[in-house]
Amino acid sequence: MKKMKELIDKANNIVILTHMAPDGDAMGSALAMWHYVRNAERSVHVIVPNAFPAFFNWMPGAAQILIYEKQGRECDALIAAADLFICTDFNDPKRIGPVGTKMLENKCPKILIDHHLNPTDFADEIHSHPEASSSCEIVYRLIQNSLNTDIATCIYTGLMTDTGNFSFNSTNAELYDIIASLIRAGVKKDEIYNAVFNQYSTDRVRLTGYALYRKMRIYPEYHLSLITLSADELDRYHYQVGDTEGLVNMPLQIADVYYSVYMREERPKPGTPKPRIRISFRSQGDRPVNIWASEVFHGGGHMNASGGEIFGTIEQAVKLFEQTYTKYLKK
Repeated sequence: MKKMKELIDKANNIVILTHMAPDGDAMGSALAMWHYVRNAERSVHVIVPNAFPAFFNWMPGAAQILIYEKQGRECDALIAAADLFICTDFNDPKRIGPVGTKMLENKCPKILIDHHLNPTDFADEIHSHPEASSSCEIVYRLIQNSLNTDIATCIYTGLMTDTGNFSFNSTNAELYDIIASLIRAGVKKDEIYNAVFNQYSTDRVRLTGYALYRKMRIYPEYHLSLITLSADELDRYHYQVGDTEGLVNMPLQIADVYYSVYMREERPKPGTPKPRIRISFRSQGDRPVNIWASEVFHGGGHMNASGGEIFGTIEQAVKLFEQTYTKYLKK
């Protein structure tokens, strides 16, 4: 903590970065640090590689975030001028796409705050704790003496979303001491839950129903569920970023389903001949999915919550899934 504070105190142009497809923990950890380090004497900006879900628009400071895909020229100038980077909720510059390449070109100090396994050695000051529930938990432990309502709100959002509303990665009793501290700092937890989980569009609810009724497959011998959605299917329901957030968790509500996988197709971008298949993995109890995600789908994460991707068709992704799940899952 002492070295982190020294690096922050010396900096005049700070850029805070988090991963592609920002989730609640990415948003919460980045914005909490933004509130913590900004003052009248320095320039501080949060840059995300691509758009975040609209149900995070309410978060304190979210309106000030720059999106690299839309504001690349402005972001490039800020990254080049930075004298400190604070990196939250990712363990490898590859997870922030082209932003990572730009960041590495600038040799200024870098602080990493993350809870994923095996961080690469790109930062000068590393706060990596895979045992933590979330990157927001680590942020709390680093800056708890500087809490205000905005910081606490951002941290609570990350804690809530990265634990599935405290349904996994949340058995450490100290986590609930943290929650109590955040509430004392002014967090309105019911309002946060409502803002994140009860503001869905009609299209999103209909897409969820379609995915569960038409697209969910069960592999009973391995207590496994798979949902796939093509780009055409997403278009049919006017998909917006974040509309399938949490979908992968729903099959786990079924008795005897302990593993759940969700695949979402993204159309190819210019210069990319194949679509990208984004894959989410969830599991219950002592049933890891992170090794499968890492070794087969170029991803990784936590034992019960991981992600991955491949470039190709949905059919190719499903074929690879069916060729490999028996190796990695318990019956």
